[in-house]
Amino acid sequence: MATLTENIESREWSFGPKKTVTMHYTLVGTADDVAMRTELETVLASTYDGLKRDEIRMEPIVVDTVSNTGTWKVEVQYVEFPPLSWPSTGESSFSFDTGGGTQHVTQSRSTISRTAASGTAPDFKGAINVSKDSVNGVDITVPVYNFAETHYIDDNDVTQVYKVTLFNLTGKMNSGAFRGFAAGEVLFLGASGSQRGSGDWEITFKFAASPNRTNIPVGSITVPSKLGWDYLWVRYKDDVDATANTVVQVPAAAYVERVYDFGDFTGLGI
Repeated sequence: MATLTENIESREWSFGPKKTVTMHYTLVGTADDVAMRTELETVLASTYDGLKRDEIRMEPIVVDTVSNTGTWKVEVQYVEFPPLSWPSTGESSFSFDTGGGTQHVTQSRSTISRTAASGTAPDFKGAINVSKDSVNGVDITVPVYNFAETHYIDDNDVTQVYKVTLFNLTGKMNSGAFRGFAAGEVLFLGASGSQRGSGDWEITFKFAASPNRTNIPVGSITVPSKLGWDYLWVRYKDDVDATANTVVQVPAAAYVERVYDFGDFTGLGI
């Protein structure tokens, strides 16, 4: 039968970022460290002075597997859990940036000037970077508000059903008002999370917001409305600029496409 004895100079304290104590023991009477480790999980206290048992380490001193005897050095560490610096379950933190996003556009909001080497410069009705057969457009920075929220959620609430809900809401637009934004302005980019020990979950939710727009001018066309994450594109046609006596490409029709589905963000639980 194995005997566990605590050493005289056993309790080694540390008061760094989190308080810990390491206890040192000598175990005598077995060569089976696997079975003994299982037994130690039961024998050793799960808490000590408000600290939680974190790790049991065993190192052989002398081991005889033939006679199943041995002497082992055992170290048990108790740690502060959660550490004092950890936010409590139910708390949250927030971050954001307004760096914007990049979008390829083929149509300007307005043409400021047209200048020709001679005669009159053709009027393309706001089409950008027009070549002989196409409208090439330009990449611009558009208003995108990126923000993230980190929440500390009780383990009982982070079920498989909840994880699947997060998965299904990823890549969805908000179907109702959310964080001060109107429906269609916020895109859920997904969530990442990890469990803090055997306690709650630290989950970060990422979003991007783009404004809804109304009465959007596209050449001689006015688009009534576009949600923040709908896609606007323009079809062009050949026309004749009589003043410049030139064939030009001008907007013939504008289309607003729904490229993201709606999702009910109440399912995020935040």
